[in-house]
Amino acid sequence: MKITLKDFQDAQKRIKPIIHRTPLNISNTLSSISEGKIYLKCENLQKTGSFKIRGATNKIAKLAANKKCHTVVTASAGNHAQGVAYAATKFKIKPIVVMPEMTPIAKINATRGYGANIVLSGSCFDEAYETSQAIVKKEKAVYVHPYDDLDVIAGQGTVGLEILEDLKDVDIVVVPAGGGGLLSGVATAIKLTNPKVKVIGVQAENANAIQLSFKKKAKVITKTSKTIAEGISVKNPGDLTLPLIYRYVDDVITVSEQEIADAIFFLMERNKLVVEGAGATTVAAILNGKINATHKKVVCVLSGGNIDFTFINTLLEKAMYSHNRRVKLFVLLPNDTRTINSFYQLLMKTNINILNLRVDTSSAFGSIGETQLTILCEIADAKHKQKVIKTLQEHGYQIVTEKESGDFYLYVSPKGRRVYFTNDPIKK
Repeated sequence: MKITLKDFQDAQKRIKPIIHRTPLNISNTLSSISEGKIYLKCENLQKTGSFKIRGATNKIAKLAANKKCHTVVTASAGNHAQGVAYAATKFKIKPIVVMPEMTPIAKINATRGYGANIVLSGSCFDEAYETSQAIVKKEKAVYVHPYDDLDVIAGQGTVGLEILEDLKDVDIVVVPAGGGGLLSGVATAIKLTNPKVKVIGVQAENANAIQLSFKKKAKVITKTSKTIAEGISVKNPGDLTLPLIYRYVDDVITVSEQEIADAIFFLMERNKLVVEGAGATTVAAILNGKINATHKKVVCVLSGGNIDFTFINTLLEKAMYSHNRRVKLFVLLPNDTRTINSFYQLLMKTNINILNLRVDTSSAFGSIGETQLTILCEIADAKHKQKVIKTLQEHGYQIVTEKESGDFYLYVSPKGRRVYFTNDPIKK
């Protein structure tokens, strides 16, 4: 089976009444960092919060046109589930979505909100998939695969057509890759239109089946795929997507978990965009110099924005520490008001912003007559942090960092006048 440029063009017309045409925004900050011109294709602003609705809509619209399909089924706990639910409801086709039993309630409710009948089955995707196949036979329904389907691939490829229409002289398009539906679709649509444009796929280091397959030019199925970029956590790439990737993609690279987390934080802080881990991989590649963007026009596809709020809270807290925006100080002082106030006033002279100050006179780590201070502080950057350290040192305090101590529970007697100084949010 082949896929042609006309298939992508037809898909674009077919899905146009349903989807958003997402913006292509230049990022001045990323452009400055990379010495190129970096644009963001904001599929995180797409209906249902992800590009997945494109492929699902194209597939289901074609089924609806034949007037023979009354029910569609899929197995998914993520963006594909919501895309299928939304599209099927729009075309008055019954959507059944099978999700693992441990799927977060927020995802279940979101998918149900788009009109899907939810079936919870199994402890993992594979078990949910088995149940979905049984339902397909029972209901005489059509299974909508999240990536290994030519109609789905054609729908995802419309992202590429929009990029070429909005930025005709683009040099490089960077695309997240999991099962390969988006990467194969975008790469094929672009190369069939303008072969000079480079297309680069990005995977998480912990879920790099496509990268390994690309290098070997043969399918590689990984044993694990655990990553915070859950939207591209795929062990087994598509049989239809891989040949297209081999033919039309120029390179596939990987980014680490920390690089993905930093990119999510960067997009929130600097671009005011909420982007999930999978979508942030492309920006992670730029931020860490894994793509040469110098004097080039580069488009990073932000594939989705469906990120768990609990995860955001954890990620932002860690990022504030790792980016030298927050620190914690632990110090033991004699238990008298004058000494404690003196230390407090000294900190204030450094222009530090004290967010929380806890005074504990019953600490097991101090002696009788000692007070333990636990101080959460907001700082501007690494330079400001060094200013705080220098000020304390000039007033007789010895600074001990977590690297130097090798032990979190380092509390020194007041005679030593030492302050334990940490950038680790896990430490209490």
